[in-house]
Amino acid sequence: MLQDIRQTIQGTTAKIVVGLIVISFAFFGIQSILVKGGGNEVAEVNGEEISPQELQQSVDTQRRRLIAMMGENLDPAMLDDDRLKAQALEALINRKLLMQSAAAMSLAISESEIGAVVSGMEQFQVDGAFSPAVYKSLLSSAGYTPSSFKRSLRGDMLLNQLRNGLAGSEFVTPSELEVSARVISEQRDLRYFTIPKEKFVAASPPSDTRIDAYYNEHLDEYQSPESVDIDYIELSPENFKEPVAESAVLEAYELAKQDAQYQTQNRVSHILFQSDGNNDLQQRIAKAQQLLASGMAFADVARQLSEDMGSAAKGGDLGYSSGDAFPEEMEAAIARLEPGVVSDPVKTDAGTHLILVTERIPGKAPSLEQMRAQLEETIAANEARVALVRTVESLKDLSFNAEDLSYPAEELGLEVKQVDAVTRSTNEGLFSNPSVLDAAFSDDVLVQGHNSEVMELAGDRYVVLHVRSHHTPELQPLASVRDAVVAAVTENDARAAVAAAAESALVQLRAGLPVEQYAHDQGYNPQVELGVDRRNNTVPPDVLRRAFALPTPDPDTASTDFIMTSSGDAVVIQLERVISGEYTSLGKNEQQQLQQSLDAEFGSLVNHEFERGLREAADISVL
Repeated sequence: MLQDIRQTIQGTTAKIVVGLIVISFAFFGIQSILVKGGGNEVAEVNGEEISPQELQQSVDTQRRRLIAMMGENLDPAMLDDDRLKAQALEALINRKLLMQSAAAMSLAISESEIGAVVSGMEQFQVDGAFSPAVYKSLLSSAGYTPSSFKRSLRGDMLLNQLRNGLAGSEFVTPSELEVSARVISEQRDLRYFTIPKEKFVAASPPSDTRIDAYYNEHLDEYQSPESVDIDYIELSPENFKEPVAESAVLEAYELAKQDAQYQTQNRVSHILFQSDGNNDLQQRIAKAQQLLASGMAFADVARQLSEDMGSAAKGGDLGYSSGDAFPEEMEAAIARLEPGVVSDPVKTDAGTHLILVTERIPGKAPSLEQMRAQLEETIAANEARVALVRTVESLKDLSFNAEDLSYPAEELGLEVKQVDAVTRSTNEGLFSNPSVLDAAFSDDVLVQGHNSEVMELAGDRYVVLHVRSHHTPELQPLASVRDAVVAAVTENDARAAVAAAAESALVQLRAGLPVEQYAHDQGYNPQVELGVDRRNNTVPPDVLRRAFALPTPDPDTASTDFIMTSSGDAVVIQLERVISGEYTSLGKNEQQQLQQSLDAEFGSLVNHEFERGLREAADISVL
């Protein structure tokens, strides 16, 4: 496709179009074509903008969640920006509407509530204590600053407050509990028996006339499936692994010895003082030093005076550091301190600290021979990944312009593999990945005859396809599908006979013949189930569903019916009695579960209707 564009762009019309684009750049800048309407917002909700930065942050968050949730089973197509942006924008619009509603209700979250939540989040803790360094590091890797994270967290807490308030405004009445209990705890007495298909399978095969007739009536079922024969190149790190040079192993070993897990570990506590503009910082530090000099335990002074909300409650404990967990000024002081000795005041961006090393664990790296296998594997994997990326980039360029895959493979020293008879329903091997199967049957690859794009798969695997040949559906001759036709005729005849036998049974049962007598006369095994409720797990699920769908029987007449199972058997069911449930007959735990279930259901319904109402009344513009 792009190759056609490259060829067409040499024309006069294309040159005029390019010239107009250049002129628009010169007068208005690139934003004139990249940003719609001259503004930066992507949507507007009741006059409040949603910025591209908000949308991208939401897309990135969704992408990280998908990667964490799906792991190696993730289909890269799920990370497509267009797909994620549509979902993220919908979520942002709904969030904006709810935030506006919360503001109109004057709902609020205090700083102390946010602080308590942040300090209690396990991902920001080291050995059970809040770690400012871990906090900042994780936020940075997720694309947040502390202020933007708190702002997002405040919004989440505000929305929870709103939703909980809405859900709490709904309640379940005693009559609703009674009606629900009547249905949920209803019991039914039933009898049933199975008419097996095997009893009606013909002993001799159908006649040729019957086979010919069935084949001609179902020609569509005997078409060969559309299929393609595929050439493909598949790349993975394993294709590029080479023996590792000894010099590389030695260099990696020296670097590994500097790893945090092999460094001396210091367990650190601190008392933090923050400047608040009252010019009493030195007085507060002096007070703490005086208390420590008088013999008061460091942990007690930290609980009393430290302004670090995360560690104060834990006696100032910050957990362990190998020299890189805290600001440089702190780490330098920690390295000089002897365990049990309190430092002089140390200034960092966070404030002024009094530091105590409570424990020091000397580190020791394993020997080279102990680490050799691991180092060689890591180096080989890293070098293979670099070689893979380089080859993939070359493959993208070469396959884009090539008629098939033979030239790219020859240039790069790669192997072209083949697989035949791939259908649109193939789900094995390479084609268990939906994006690969879609590419094989795409218009660009199947109809235009181009190579596919180089697709990235899970596990650092890449693949590019070319359709070698395309096989359209064709009617298969009767001789080649005769066994399948015979099987279909035999199956249909047996199912029809089973259904007829079930209909005959219903006639006799409705005339008053007892279920047990009819079943024994025909050689079937009757089943009796008394007091069955909807949660019963001994009655087959499809039988249970039909039994509870049958109308309540008259005092003198049972309700009867039959179902056909997926295997072709028939189950004849007779419903004899229905016993309505009562709320008072439920146990205390069952009553609580019913109450909670209805509360959750009604609360969810209220929230859904509330959000729908906000959406219908809102002025929303997607730009």
